[in-house]
Amino acid sequence: MKRAEKAERILTILDELYPDPPIPLDHDDPFTLLVAVALSAQTTDDRVNLVTPGLFAKARTPGAMAKLSVDEILAEIRSCGLAPGKAKNIKALSEILVGEHGGVVPADMEALEALPGVGHKTASVVLIQAFGIPAFPVDTHIHRLAARWGLSDEKSVEKTERDLKAVFPREAWIRLHLAIIYFGREYCPARGHDLASCPICGWAASKKRTAEEARSGGGGPGSRKALSLQKATGSARKSVGKTAKSVSSGRAARK
Repeated sequence: MKRAEKAERILTILDELYPDPPIPLDHDDPFTLLVAVALSAQTTDDRVNLVTPGLFAKARTPGAMAKLSVDEILAEIRSCGLAPGKAKNIKALSEILVGEHGGVVPADMEALEALPGVGHKTASVVLIQAFGIPAFPVDTHIHRLAARWGLSDEKSVEKTERDLKAVFPREAWIRLHLAIIYFGREYCPARGHDLASCPICGWAASKKRTAEEARSGGGGPGSRKALSLQKATGSARKSVGKTAKSVSSGRAARK
């Protein structure tokens, strides 16, 4: 089956499962979304949704956030991963929004990526979820599933993004981004996943990929490579052990 045919069938399935996928991060406007997405790096959405009410009670606009100290911001987000760096970035990006953008979050990829702590994925999420501008942010779920489904080769998130944009219609990118994430969480986990019984992997994954993940227990190329190395190391140790035992037996026999 060609990639375009796979993509069409996958889109049909995901649209049936998630016709209107909700945005997982609680927010009220582009700024609160930007802050929430920036906080979500190496942190679960549930954790972000727990800390943002306290933070936004103190400051929910760029102007108000810029007036807070880094320590005040950190006190509210401390339970998030990489909190000290995120606190500095949130204050810095708020100052830039006030000083260079009139206190308004720009609906522009280049301008968003220029903000402290805002990478391509974060900027893409803000564009699609705050402004409805088509983009295709690639997180770990999307990167993994695109490879499992044979739509990309897992070489880089940048290439995965290009490959997915090439096979899915532009008008579907916004809903599809969220649908794939939800599917990854609910049906297609990284570890211990039976690809053969998956509603999409069962027919979209190659026999080679299915066999590889069955042997390694799932995961990306790193985990599969690590397992192969572990098995190779184990075999080498067994071989060394057999050789040592043989040498020891020979010495005993000569005595």
